[in-house]
Amino acid sequence: MEPADTRQGALSWSTSSLGDSTDTSPGELSELGDHLHQCRRLSGRWASLRYGAEAVHGFVAARFVTTLVLVAFAFACASLVL
Repeated sequence: MEPADTRQGALSWSTSSLGDSTDTSPGELSELGDHLHQCRRLSGRWASLRYGAEAVHGFVAARFVTTLVLVAFAFACASLVL
């Protein structure tokens, strides 16, 4: 497999360990940590709200009919109480 860019100093991607250790190097872990820290910092204050909304959406979308029945039941109970 030839690298996409053969210029001096250019990074290339290889999916083979070429006989080396397949473990993650400390440098790779450090870069990954820096990247994740930057992603969290850039996502801002609304990230937790967005992630929560995505989790609720995933839950409701997988159980759409059940969710509709529960909402209808809640409205029926509320109408009986009021």
